[in-house]
Amino acid sequence: MARVDRSFEEAAGEGRSSLFGEFFGFLMDNKKWWLLPILLMFLALGTLVVLGSGGAAPFIYTLF
Repeated sequence: MARVDRSFEEAAGEGRSSLFGEFFGFLMDNKKWWLLPILLMFLALGTLVVLGSGGAAPFIYTLF
C-alpha cells in the first residue's frame, strides 16, 4: 500500500504536461493509434470552420 502512495506522490510531483502531450502519451501507452486520424480530421474541420467565418472565407470557398 505504501508503494502505491509513493508512486502517486511521484507522479503528482512531476511537471504539468499539455493536453496534446497527455493525449499522445495515452496513445502510446494504450496503443490506440486508430484515434489519431479521427483527431486530425476534427482539427482540420475546426480549422476550416474558423477560417471560413473570417476574412479568409473567399479563399476557402474556392477549394470546394
